[in-house]
Amino acid sequence: MPSLTSDWRWTPGSVRDCGGMPGGRSMSDGRQARSKSATMRMFGAVLQAVRRRAGVSRERLAEAAKYSVDMICSVEQGRRKPSIQLIEAAEELCDGGGLLREAAKHIVQSKFPDWFEEYAKYEEECAQLGVYENHVIPGLFQTEDYARAVFRSSRPILDEEQIEEMVTARLERQRLLDRSPIPVISAVIEQVALERPLGGKEVMRGQLRHLLQIAERRNVDLQIMPTKRETHAGLDGAMWLVETQDEQRLVYFEGQKGSVLHTGPKEVSALNMRYAILRSQALTPEDSVSVIEEMLGEL
Repeated sequence: MPSLTSDWRWTPGSVRDCGGMPGGRSMSDGRQARSKSATMRMFGAVLQAVRRRAGVSRERLAEAAKYSVDMICSVEQGRRKPSIQLIEAAEELCDGGGLLREAAKHIVQSKFPDWFEEYAKYEEECAQLGVYENHVIPGLFQTEDYARAVFRSSRPILDEEQIEEMVTARLERQRLLDRSPIPVISAVIEQVALERPLGGKEVMRGQLRHLLQIAERRNVDLQIMPTKRETHAGLDGAMWLVETQDEQRLVYFEGQKGSVLHTGPKEVSALNMRYAILRSQALTPEDSVSVIEEMLGEL
């Protein structure tokens, strides 16, 4: 797990998970980005050489990997990170002899976007997790169909291969719910997120049923924040609060143009206080279940 040494980190890019703050990348972040870009170009060159040596066209590799030709082209030009699925297909079809697997070791480290990867490591091993979400159902609680609808709403438009990779990664994240030792999870979700029928009524019915199942878990407290509140502690946006196994705490945000990981004690303490107020303003878990049941009945 990464060490909690800096106050906060900002990284560019965001696909809605489950909101952001201004900031700037450090020089070390820039060097890491350039290094990663160079490594991806190196892998792309190796892939192209191996493919050509084997007399395999991009079209044939794309078919075997169930990817588009444009995707293969992007990987060979170092503009897209290769997926494990593509690497294995290329190894088999082009008789790579393990060369592609070795070349990819430095870049295929996570199924998550770079800006989310560090937070995901903390989340995966957390002891406690608090979530406040104001636009969509939190990623940990999303059904496959709902997650796909979320990614399909993204602009600029994502291609189908990207969407399916991201859906798979999101569903794998949800193993946290059944992990041992079992984490304690609380979530406050804005009522409007449950009223927004992403994917259509059938998708939303399935999502609401899934939320009711989540609410039955003994390690999860699920609360709905009613829309008609006159005071609200969470107007600055969504946040995810993590406590690690060794009792260190951090807070994560996402926004339109970046993400922030807060680790400074002063900021983290203030945000945990804000989250505590949010929980006191939201409906109780029991009343929240009643609201979800009522909304499900109205769909």
